[in-house]
Amino acid sequence: MDGQIFGTEAAVIPAADDGLLRGDGVFEVIRLYAGRPFALGEHLDRLERSGAALELPIERDALEAEIAALLEEFGDHDAQLRLVVTRGGRRLAFTENLPPYASRDRASLATVTYAPTMILNGVKSLSYAANMQAGRIAGQRGADEALLVRPDGIVLEAPTSTLFWVTPDGVLRTPSLDVGILASITRDRLIRELEVEEGTFPLDDLLGAREAFLASTVREVQAVSAINETEMPDCLGERTEEAARAFAAVLERELAVSSST
Repeated sequence: MDGQIFGTEAAVIPAADDGLLRGDGVFEVIRLYAGRPFALGEHLDRLERSGAALELPIERDALEAEIAALLEEFGDHDAQLRLVVTRGGRRLAFTENLPPYASRDRASLATVTYAPTMILNGVKSLSYAANMQAGRIAGQRGADEALLVRPDGIVLEAPTSTLFWVTPDGVLRTPSLDVGILASITRDRLIRELEVEEGTFPLDDLLGAREAFLASTVREVQAVSAINETEMPDCLGERTEEAARAFAAVLERELAVSSST
Protein backbone atom coordinates (compact mmCIF):
# COMPACT_ATOMS: atom_id res chain seq x y z
CA MET A 1 0.00 0.00 0.00
CA ASP A 2 1.25 3.45 -0.95
CA GLY A 3 2.00 5.17 2.34
CA GLN A 4 2.95 8.78 1.72
CA ILE A 5 1.76 11.69 3.83
CA PHE A 6 -0.16 14.24 1.82
CA GLY A 7 -1.44 17.72 2.32
CA THR A 8 -4.41 18.66 0.18
CA GLU A 9 -2.16 20.26 -2.45
CA ALA A 10 -0.08 17.09 -2.95
CA ALA A 11 -2.78 14.41 -2.59
CA VAL A 12 -3.23 12.36 -5.76
CA ILE A 13 -5.65 9.50 -6.40
CA PRO A 14 -5.31 7.77 -9.79
CA ALA A 15 -8.47 7.87 -11.91
CA ALA A 16 -8.61 4.06 -11.93
CA ASP A 17 -8.75 3.80 -8.12
CA ASP A 18 -12.13 2.33 -7.10
CA GLY A 19 -12.08 4.65 -4.12
CA LEU A 20 -12.74 7.41 -6.67
CA LEU A 21 -14.75 5.48 -9.25
CA ARG A 22 -17.04 3.57 -6.87
CA GLY A 23 -16.64 5.16 -3.45
CA ASP A 24 -14.96 1.94 -2.32
CA GLY A 25 -12.94 2.91 0.71
CA VAL A 26 -13.20 4.13 4.29
CA PHE A 27 -12.53 7.35 6.17
CA GLU A 28 -12.45 9.06 9.55
CA VAL A 29 -12.56 12.71 10.61
CA ILE A 30 -10.86 13.62 13.90
CA ARG A 31 -11.02 16.98 15.62
CA LEU A 32 -7.74 18.65 16.55
CA TYR A 33 -7.52 20.87 19.61
CA ALA A 34 -4.34 22.96 19.48
CA GLY A 35 -2.95 20.24 17.23
CA ARG A 36 -3.94 17.38 19.57
CA PRO A 37 -6.36 14.77 18.21
CA PHE A 38 -9.36 13.78 20.29
CA ALA A 39 -9.89 10.00 20.71
CA LEU A 40 -7.38 9.14 17.98
CA GLY A 41 -7.10 5.51 19.07
CA GLU A 42 -10.85 4.98 18.93
CA HIS A 43 -11.12 6.63 15.54
CA LEU A 44 -8.41 4.30 14.24
CA ASP A 45 -10.21 1.34 15.83
CA ARG A 46 -13.36 2.31 13.93
CA LEU A 47 -11.37 2.79 10.74
CA GLU A 48 -10.10 -0.77 11.12
CA ARG A 49 -13.64 -2.07 11.76
CA SER A 50 -14.89 -0.26 8.68
CA GLY A 51 -12.03 -1.68 6.63
CA ALA A 52 -12.69 -5.21 7.91
CA ALA A 53 -16.37 -4.90 6.96
CA LEU A 54 -15.32 -4.07 3.39
CA GLU A 55 -12.41 -6.56 3.33
CA LEU A 56 -10.04 -3.63 2.99
CA PRO A 57 -6.75 -4.01 4.95
CA ILE A 58 -5.69 -1.05 7.11
CA GLU A 59 -1.96 -0.74 7.76
CA ARG A 60 -2.40 0.88 11.14
CA ASP A 61 1.23 1.09 12.20
CA ALA A 62 2.18 2.92 9.02
CA LEU A 63 -0.84 5.19 9.27
CA GLU A 64 -0.07 6.08 12.89
CA ALA A 65 3.50 7.02 11.93
CA GLU A 66 2.22 9.18 9.09
CA ILE A 67 -0.28 10.92 11.34
CA ALA A 68 2.41 11.66 13.94
CA ALA A 69 4.68 13.19 11.30
CA LEU A 70 1.84 15.23 9.83
CA LEU A 71 0.73 16.61 13.20
CA GLU A 72 4.30 17.45 14.16
CA GLU A 73 4.52 19.60 11.03
CA PHE A 74 1.01 21.01 11.47
CA GLY A 75 1.62 22.60 14.86
CA ASP A 76 -0.79 23.74 17.57
CA HIS A 77 -3.85 24.81 15.56
CA ASP A 78 -7.53 23.93 15.86
CA ALA A 79 -8.66 21.99 12.82
CA GLN A 80 -9.80 18.54 11.75
CA LEU A 81 -7.76 15.61 10.52
CA ARG A 82 -9.16 13.53 7.67
CA LEU A 83 -7.99 9.96 7.06
CA VAL A 84 -8.88 8.08 3.87
CA VAL A 85 -7.99 4.57 2.75
CA THR A 86 -9.01 3.63 -0.80
CA ARG A 87 -9.54 0.30 -2.52
CA GLY A 88 -6.65 1.15 -4.80
CA GLY A 89 -4.27 1.10 -1.84
CA ARG A 90 -3.86 4.81 -1.14
CA ARG A 91 -3.63 6.23 2.36
CA LEU A 92 -4.38 9.92 2.67
CA ALA A 93 -3.91 11.98 5.84
CA PHE A 94 -4.47 15.71 5.73
CA THR A 95 -5.75 18.56 7.84
CA GLU A 96 -8.76 20.74 7.05
CA ASN A 97 -10.24 23.91 8.46
CA LEU A 98 -13.23 23.31 10.70
CA PRO A 99 -16.50 23.77 8.78
CA PRO A 100 -18.55 26.89 9.53
CA TYR A 101 -21.26 24.93 11.36
CA ALA A 102 -18.75 23.84 14.01
CA SER A 103 -18.89 27.28 15.64
CA ARG A 104 -22.69 27.68 15.65
CA ASP A 105 -24.63 27.13 18.86
CA ARG A 106 -27.75 25.72 17.18
CA ALA A 107 -29.07 24.13 13.98
CA SER A 108 -32.48 23.54 12.44
CA LEU A 109 -33.36 20.13 10.98
CA ALA A 110 -35.59 18.85 8.20
CA THR A 111 -36.56 15.19 8.05
CA VAL A 112 -35.47 13.13 5.05
CA THR A 113 -36.70 9.57 4.53
CA TYR A 114 -33.74 7.20 4.48
CA ALA A 115 -33.42 3.41 4.43
CA PRO A 116 -30.15 2.17 6.02
CA THR A 117 -28.08 -0.13 3.83
CA MET A 118 -27.64 -3.25 5.97
CA ILE A 119 -24.32 -4.21 4.41
CA LEU A 120 -22.85 -0.79 5.28
CA ASN A 121 -24.38 -0.29 8.72
CA GLY A 122 -21.71 0.99 11.09
CA VAL A 123 -19.19 1.50 8.25
CA LYS A 124 -17.69 4.93 7.53
CA SER A 125 -17.53 4.27 3.81
CA LEU A 126 -16.55 6.69 1.04
CA SER A 127 -19.98 5.84 -0.45
CA TYR A 128 -21.39 8.98 1.17
CA ALA A 129 -23.49 10.43 -1.62
CA ALA A 130 -26.81 9.62 0.06
CA ASN A 131 -25.77 11.47 3.23
CA MET A 132 -24.64 14.49 1.22
CA GLN A 133 -27.82 14.54 -0.84
CA ALA A 134 -29.91 14.38 2.34
CA GLY A 135 -28.15 17.53 3.51
CA ARG A 136 -28.89 19.27 0.22
CA ILE A 137 -32.57 18.27 0.41
CA ALA A 138 -32.76 19.70 3.93
CA GLY A 139 -31.08 22.90 2.74
CA GLN A 140 -33.63 23.30 -0.04
CA ARG A 141 -36.31 23.19 2.66
CA GLY A 142 -34.62 25.98 4.60
CA ALA A 143 -32.98 23.82 7.28
CA ASP A 144 -29.35 23.73 8.37
CA GLU A 145 -29.09 19.93 8.44
CA ALA A 146 -31.01 16.77 7.58
CA LEU A 147 -32.53 14.34 10.04
CA LEU A 148 -32.65 10.82 8.63
CA VAL A 149 -35.86 8.94 9.37
CA ARG A 150 -36.58 5.36 8.29
CA PRO A 151 -39.53 4.69 5.94
CA ASP A 152 -41.39 3.23 8.93
CA GLY A 153 -41.02 6.53 10.81
CA ILE A 154 -38.19 5.51 13.16
CA VAL A 155 -35.71 8.28 13.96
CA LEU A 156 -32.10 7.59 12.96
CA GLU A 157 -29.50 10.39 13.03
CA ALA A 158 -28.22 13.38 11.09
CA PRO A 159 -25.88 12.59 8.16
CA THR A 160 -22.79 13.32 10.28
CA SER A 161 -24.16 13.55 13.82
CA THR A 162 -26.00 11.64 16.51
CA LEU A 163 -29.28 13.07 17.83
CA PHE A 164 -30.40 13.32 21.46
CA TRP A 165 -33.68 14.78 22.78
CA VAL A 166 -35.49 15.38 26.06
CA THR A 167 -39.04 14.13 26.56
CA PRO A 168 -41.69 16.28 28.33
CA ASP A 169 -41.03 14.34 31.55
CA GLY A 170 -37.28 14.97 31.37
CA VAL A 171 -35.91 11.70 29.95
CA LEU A 172 -32.86 12.08 27.70
CA ARG A 173 -33.17 9.77 24.69
CA THR A 174 -31.14 8.71 21.66
CA PRO A 175 -31.67 6.00 19.02
CA SER A 176 -29.98 2.68 19.75
CA LEU A 177 -27.28 1.38 17.44
CA ASP A 178 -29.44 -1.48 16.21
CA VAL A 179 -31.85 0.88 14.39
CA GLY A 180 -29.10 1.40 11.82
CA ILE A 181 -26.94 4.31 13.03
CA LEU A 182 -23.19 4.78 13.33
CA ALA A 183 -21.41 3.98 16.59
CA SER A 184 -20.44 7.59 17.21
CA ILE A 185 -17.49 8.21 19.52
CA THR A 186 -19.01 11.43 20.85
CA ARG A 187 -22.32 9.60 21.40
CA ASP A 188 -20.46 6.97 23.40
CA ARG A 189 -18.83 9.59 25.62
CA LEU A 190 -22.15 11.29 26.38
CA ILE A 191 -23.86 7.99 27.20
CA ARG A 192 -21.07 7.24 29.66
CA GLU A 193 -21.41 10.64 31.34
CA LEU A 194 -25.19 11.10 31.34
CA GLU A 195 -28.26 9.02 32.04
CA VAL A 196 -29.56 8.24 28.55
CA GLU A 197 -32.36 5.97 27.36
CA GLU A 198 -31.52 4.17 24.11
CA GLY A 199 -34.25 2.65 21.99
CA THR A 200 -36.35 2.56 18.84
CA PHE A 201 -38.33 5.78 18.77
CA PRO A 202 -40.87 7.13 16.25
CA LEU A 203 -40.67 10.65 14.86
CA ASP A 204 -43.72 11.71 16.90
CA ASP A 205 -41.76 11.05 20.10
CA LEU A 206 -39.03 13.42 18.94
CA LEU A 207 -41.45 16.10 17.76
CA GLY A 208 -42.92 16.18 21.26
CA ALA A 209 -39.51 16.89 22.81
CA ARG A 210 -38.72 19.90 25.00
CA GLU A 211 -35.18 20.21 23.67
CA ALA A 212 -32.80 18.35 21.38
CA PHE A 213 -29.17 18.46 20.36
CA LEU A 214 -26.74 17.01 17.84
CA ALA A 215 -23.45 15.46 18.92
CA SER A 216 -20.40 14.69 16.79
CA THR A 217 -16.64 15.01 16.62
CA VAL A 218 -16.85 18.32 14.77
CA ARG A 219 -20.07 19.81 16.23
CA GLU A 220 -19.38 18.61 19.80
CA VAL A 221 -22.81 19.41 21.35
CA GLN A 222 -25.03 21.64 19.23
CA ALA A 223 -28.60 22.60 20.12
CA VAL A 224 -31.47 21.90 17.72
CA SER A 225 -33.71 24.92 17.25
CA ALA A 226 -36.45 23.30 15.14
CA ILE A 227 -37.38 20.10 13.31
CA ASN A 228 -39.45 20.73 10.20
CA GLU A 229 -42.03 23.29 11.40
CA THR A 230 -41.80 22.24 15.05
CA GLU A 231 -39.69 24.55 17.20
CA MET A 232 -37.96 23.21 20.28
CA PRO A 233 -39.52 25.06 23.22
CA ASP A 234 -36.33 24.82 25.31
CA CYS A 235 -33.64 25.34 22.67
CA LEU A 236 -30.29 25.63 24.49
CA GLY A 237 -32.09 24.24 27.52
CA GLU A 238 -30.79 22.76 30.75
CA ARG A 239 -30.10 19.24 29.45
CA THR A 240 -28.31 20.53 26.35
CA GLU A 241 -26.11 22.70 28.55
CA GLU A 242 -25.52 19.73 30.85
CA ALA A 243 -24.38 17.64 27.88
CA ALA A 244 -22.10 20.42 26.67
CA ARG A 245 -20.49 20.71 30.10
CA ALA A 246 -20.08 16.95 30.36
CA PHE A 247 -18.40 16.73 26.98
CA ALA A 248 -16.14 19.68 27.75
CA ALA A 249 -15.02 17.85 30.89
CA VAL A 250 -14.33 14.72 28.85
CA LEU A 251 -12.24 16.72 26.41
CA GLU A 252 -10.24 18.34 29.20
CA ARG A 253 -9.48 14.97 30.83
CA GLU A 254 -8.61 13.10 27.69
CA LEU A 255 -6.57 15.82 26.03
CA ALA A 256 -4.60 16.25 29.26
CA VAL A 257 -3.77 12.54 29.20
CA SER A 258 -2.81 12.60 25.52
CA SER A 259 -0.48 15.60 26.00
CA SER A 260 1.35 13.84 28.82
CA THR A 261 2.06 10.62 26.87
